[in-house]
Amino acid sequence: MEHYLDNSATTKVSENAAKKAFEIMTQNYGNPSSLHLKGLQAEKELEAARRSVARALKAESEEIFFTSGGTEANNTALFGTAQAKKRRGKRLVISSVEHSSITEAAKRLESDGWEVVRVAPQNDGIIHTEDVVNRITPDTIMVSVMSVNNETGAVMPVSEIFSAVKAKNKDIICHTDAVQAFGKTEINSKRLKADLISVSAHKVHAPKGCGALYIKKGVRLVPCQYGGEQERKFRPGTEALPLIAAFGAACDEFDIEANRKKIDELNEYAKSKLLKIDGVSLNSPQNALPYVLNISAGRVRSETMLHFLEELEVYVSSGSACAKGKPSHVLEAIKIDRSRADSAIRISFSKYNERSDVDALCSGIELGLKTLAHR
Repeated sequence: MEHYLDNSATTKVSENAAKKAFEIMTQNYGNPSSLHLKGLQAEKELEAARRSVARALKAESEEIFFTSGGTEANNTALFGTAQAKKRRGKRLVISSVEHSSITEAAKRLESDGWEVVRVAPQNDGIIHTEDVVNRITPDTIMVSVMSVNNETGAVMPVSEIFSAVKAKNKDIICHTDAVQAFGKTEINSKRLKADLISVSAHKVHAPKGCGALYIKKGVRLVPCQYGGEQERKFRPGTEALPLIAAFGAACDEFDIEANRKKIDELNEYAKSKLLKIDGVSLNSPQNALPYVLNISAGRVRSETMLHFLEELEVYVSSGSACAKGKPSHVLEAIKIDRSRADSAIRISFSKYNERSDVDALCSGIELGLKTLAHR
């Protein structure tokens, strides 16, 4: 029996989302830009999905722009802001524990002459407001801090950070990568004080290949692509309507409060069992979102344990799926020593998980530590 505990990497598509994608591919398959009836019906589906994503972010429909995923949304946020604001300044402040779609985009901006300042978390694994605000200078044009860390589950005080940044300079663009927070915790775009918010479909039980960027009314970004009139010329190209409509269907299924209660209990159950295993230690901070649990498992390297568990049909991750096994810059930033980081495992839950998944995981880790440590 399969026990899938790698939901921060991707999630199982819900039945409703899959049905909606199939319906669009086989019945309502018109191009939303076409002026005939089939096109108008497709456009209705597109705008219905836009409203669904907007509702989930407590935003207006016209503030939602569909992308191919979280990576494109993050790239667009950074490059689009840099180009729009370059006459005012060329300094960006980001956290040092961002997803690679932020860190790699930031490196590219540096090579093109922008200054990128990286703020490290404190010992609690969290980016603190004063550490961000203290790095703000008159030529700072942007601050980007993720809402929830994808490896440890650390919840960042984004609303507090952005409020303090705006108090210091209201013209600074504030962006958050909310990919791991979306659908798991309430996000109110206005209360968050964010100008830009990135989200992704395949983390919330919709298909891969779709995401969205919230752009607050009045905020100007320079487009990264050019072509047709789609997405009000900001993100041209025929929309991937089956994916977008499925994304909307998945957003309509959000039950954040009920799911959070279940995941809280599952997380506590997992910690109580895992920490009884000799050699297992916890890497996630106290305030971590319960959907993500990062541990280290003795002296067995992550990849070795991961493949051992795989043979038992237990699926976890050694860190961010986008890193493909490279050493974790996140664990390094929160000062987890290298030997412990080398055995780190990320367990990530979804609404479809049960205690039986945790039991299988714990049995597998226990067996793995006995079997692999002596090889």
